[in-house]
Amino acid sequence: MNDIDAIVRDIFCGPDRPPVVIAELSGNHNQSYESAVDMVRAASKAGVTAIKLQTYTADTLTIDIEAPPFTIDDPKSLWHGRSLYNLYEQAYTPWDWHEGLMSEAKKLGMLCFSTPFDESAVEFLEQLDVPCFKIASFENNHIPLIEKVSQTGKPLMISTGLSSFSDIADAVEVARANGCKDLVLMKCTSAYPTQPQDVNLSVIPHMAKMFDCPVGISDHTVGIGAAIGAVALGATAIEKHMKLNVSDDTVDSEFSESPESFSVLVKEARCAWQAIGSASYEASLAEQPSAIFKRSIYAVEDMGAGTILTAKNTRIIRPSGGLAPKHWHKIIGREITKEVKRGTPITWDVFE
Repeated sequence: MNDIDAIVRDIFCGPDRPPVVIAELSGNHNQSYESAVDMVRAASKAGVTAIKLQTYTADTLTIDIEAPPFTIDDPKSLWHGRSLYNLYEQAYTPWDWHEGLMSEAKKLGMLCFSTPFDESAVEFLEQLDVPCFKIASFENNHIPLIEKVSQTGKPLMISTGLSSFSDIADAVEVARANGCKDLVLMKCTSAYPTQPQDVNLSVIPHMAKMFDCPVGISDHTVGIGAAIGAVALGATAIEKHMKLNVSDDTVDSEFSESPESFSVLVKEARCAWQAIGSASYEASLAEQPSAIFKRSIYAVEDMGAGTILTAKNTRIIRPSGGLAPKHWHKIIGREITKEVKRGTPITWDVFE
């Protein structure tokens, strides 16, 4: 099994493996191939294990009309006032870049795959022998597209933004009916940027149970907090948009993370995964050497046989070794039957 196969396995095998961090290039290359290559290299230096591209053109997504509903009228949108066609022309990744970017990623030991937005993109990506595919949230109702991708037999991720439970169920059913055996659902909120209160991470374990598959997160919040929280709830993959520099002003930069942020994300996501553990209330092996420092009951004065234990000659202190503090009220006022030196743990045998 080569490195790429191992990364694919990690994404699709479930939460028993560390989460895979995926850097989405989107249109943040700003139509510069050199910038796109630099992003791949920066992602590698940050410890990212997978790069994702988007495979579309403005013409495969929409038609060139500068009037509603082909314009973005939401005043809160980052792209308010722009036509869909114009936006996609700026944001798309030229298809003749794909092979070079995938080659660069592979050379650096990273998986590189893509989101096809129509059937022609699937055919193109198949020529490049991509190891897996992703269906975007806005395309998860595109049943013919899901059919075509699933029929390749390659692992598939489906983003769940803008979808009801039944919408997700429809997409999963179509994928599996058409030959998809390895499926990951990506919990997503399709708002740009996403506010933390709109992420709803609690659905991740529920989704994994209901659809019997691993679940990751496609995260559009600013920062890495939501992504780390997703790992604690079982997310097997984290996808976030990348920008080359903190100060970049590109099409998706508002909700994209810098390589430095990705570096922290990679480290902290693994830390969160390691910390999940199991529902155990026993002291861990790592804790056991510290157990000696728990409090117990000790003599704090020299006492002879026949002495009555009081709060003056006996205290609850560190270390352990004596009776547990829960026995305090049972032993105060009792007479000891043997000599006890200061610093001796009080045990039941002093009363025998």
